[in-house]
Amino acid sequence: MPSGRTHDRVTLWSLPLIAGGTLFTTSRADLAFWVSGGFLFSGLIFGPDLDLYSFHYQRWGKLRWLWRPYQKAIKHRSIWSHGPIVGTIGRILYLSLWLGLVGLLYLAINQLAGGKTYTGKELIEMLQHSIVSHSSVYLALFFGLELGAMSHYLSDWLVSTYKRSSLRNIWESRTKFKSPSKQKKMPVKQARKESQKSPREKGTKRDDW
Repeated sequence: MPSGRTHDRVTLWSLPLIAGGTLFTTSRADLAFWVSGGFLFSGLIFGPDLDLYSFHYQRWGKLRWLWRPYQKAIKHRSIWSHGPIVGTIGRILYLSLWLGLVGLLYLAINQLAGGKTYTGKELIEMLQHSIVSHSSVYLALFFGLELGAMSHYLSDWLVSTYKRSSLRNIWESRTKFKSPSKQKKMPVKQARKESQKSPREKGTKRDDW
């Protein structure tokens, strides 16, 4: 599978295409911003590899523990993490659950402090109003998140296909035939001493044929 750095390069190189393509298609800078932001967020920190100890997982820093139940519940590379659309929706719902718990905790503390309180019905109505009023923004953000995940799926698929193909064996056999013989490794101190020697001290050696 491609390394985390390879996935990062794919994300960063594809970002201008995603932003430019969205702006050209929709003629709206705000939607291009949300699609690009979702694509970047998904590619660097919210991708499918959150189901194991990966670059995505490590970048959450002190909040990495949020994803440990997710890793235990979902098998790596299953449809629930690496499936198109399904994986993105699953991660959104999982993160929304934690955000909802934090919101409820905040409301409870606010109520104890004598602040304004909201009923469950009022909270649901506020959420519905936000979704209806900003539906295009939510769709753009989801589209960006899914595109970021798709770039990950595509990279994995291309590498896996290449490793299983006969072209890999042909290419490796050619490069192995053309590549020079490998030099023997030596300790760092010895290598420094060798590099500091003059040509006379080094002398010339001929390989036995």
